[in-house]
Amino acid sequence: MAAPRLLLLLALALTAACWAGRADGHGVHPLSRIAIHRARVALDASSAVRASPKLLGSRGEDTAWVAVDFHVPHASDDDWIGVFSPSEFNASTCPGSHGSGPGPVICSAPIKFQFANYSSGYAGSGKGTLKFQLINQRQDFSFGLFTGGLSNPTLVAVSNKIAFANPKAPVYPRLALGKTWNEMTVTWTSGYAISEAYPFVEWGMKGSRPGRTPAGTVTFGRESLCGEPASTVGWRDPGFIHTAFLKNLSADKEYYYKIGHMLRNGKVIWGKLNFLTAPPCPGQKSLQRVVIFGDMGKAERDGSNEYQNYQLASLNTTDALIRDLDNTDIMFHIGDISYANGYLSQWDQFTQQVEPITSRVPYMLASGNHERDFPNSGSFFNGTDSGGECGVLAETMYYAPRENKENYWYSTDYGMFRFCVADSEQDWREGTEQYKFIERCLATVDRGKQPWLVFIAHRVLGYSSGFSYGYNGAFAEPMARQSLEKLWRRHRVDVAFYGHVHQYERTCPVYEEKCVKDGTVHVVVGGGGSHLTNFTTEVPPWSVYRDMDYGFGKLTASDEKTLQFEYRRSSDGKVYDSFTMHKDKQDV
Repeated sequence: MAAPRLLLLLALALTAACWAGRADGHGVHPLSRIAIHRARVALDASSAVRASPKLLGSRGEDTAWVAVDFHVPHASDDDWIGVFSPSEFNASTCPGSHGSGPGPVICSAPIKFQFANYSSGYAGSGKGTLKFQLINQRQDFSFGLFTGGLSNPTLVAVSNKIAFANPKAPVYPRLALGKTWNEMTVTWTSGYAISEAYPFVEWGMKGSRPGRTPAGTVTFGRESLCGEPASTVGWRDPGFIHTAFLKNLSADKEYYYKIGHMLRNGKVIWGKLNFLTAPPCPGQKSLQRVVIFGDMGKAERDGSNEYQNYQLASLNTTDALIRDLDNTDIMFHIGDISYANGYLSQWDQFTQQVEPITSRVPYMLASGNHERDFPNSGSFFNGTDSGGECGVLAETMYYAPRENKENYWYSTDYGMFRFCVADSEQDWREGTEQYKFIERCLATVDRGKQPWLVFIAHRVLGYSSGFSYGYNGAFAEPMARQSLEKLWRRHRVDVAFYGHVHQYERTCPVYEEKCVKDGTVHVVVGGGGSHLTNFTTEVPPWSVYRDMDYGFGKLTASDEKTLQFEYRRSSDGKVYDSFTMHKDKQDV
């Protein structure tokens, strides 16, 4: 038996090496391929770039299409156009630089790019036109034409400057649940400091006169970040993030709201009119629909930043979620949010991509490795996946009802649901602060009001036959089930959700690797949009359904006796897996 076992282990090792290579290749952020610190400036009078129109958003729009015309005397397949914002991106903008002396001549990565040969006929004529979709990101823009490819870029021409009519305008509202069941928060981004304008939300129930609630304002600097590229070439001023708390909402009632800033002269700069529905009260028996997914990321609708088709499926998922929004009450994006990986401009682009969702329903986050992990930063894992963000962006851009700002774990109730959201990037083992939180969250739920108890984490702390977890033999994060499975059993957790592995999988009700009647169903919903990953060849006995495709999960409850779950693919929104849980009175 020794020889066959040795061959099996060798095969697994080789497969793991292949798997790791694919993961690394697909997981590189496109902007990180640009060696901007090596860039040279050699402006060429025979090359030119021109962008139009010069003024964007004249009717209050926060997105606009821009045509970029360009030409060079000698075209090459690796020439490219980069979008820079702010428009000034020469050596004078480098930290600590006075524009002279040794050092890099360009210190900030572009916010997006396209290869010049995306324009038909460029290779033969040296002339081309590209279309870029820009969003309002608080600064003006310019376009740089580079030769030398991404590895040795040489800037040969810079365009005219273009800008939105009001670059500081309030944009991209994000709803979340507050710390009590009848409270919701509205978070948004603007270019207005508190000294310039008073931020507020004007809101009211449909048919009633509005009131105004002031918003708190935060921002951060490079010093708040913990490493590269976030603190160097990936840095971009985040503007100001505002959050208002809408209190004493009436259960299930519809409200209108508008974000706004009152300038010192009394003029109000308004955002768009939006609508929200207040959460149900604890124990309320009404239709309650919860969407859960992870690892979505962002992509560009203009075709920019295409590197190994990284995260393009996130647009399919976003669009599928928007199409089903009338049948959705709340969403959980459980880690690996934007995949900015230290390129801060990408967070603005992500908030714009999901704004049709976040402006209407609560959008709740969990922390993942691409938000938090960085060496010597206090994260449980020492990887570099956050690109030096160390959780600062996720914690600032989106509100979550955390007990402590330093810890990204929290509990939240929604009608008949209690959600215990863990932070897999912090230590969860027995005896830790987070373990005590998880135990308290599970133990304090009133099952008469919240019969449906849901556990959420980014990394798989339960069960997964994703290849990386199967290869280590644990089928989960090492030591995870040893610490937490007895808690799930003791407190009768109904369903546990995870991301991190980019696929879908559902288990039977399981305890200690065996299917049992009163076990917890574990569901991996990591196919939100980032590159897909493989399963183990052998299917474990507790694995009921596996799908290597993009999609999201949906829980539906209308009473304390029945809970329905559906897995839908992003490509067509159709249901590919489902199950229904039934409870007797004594179970509740």
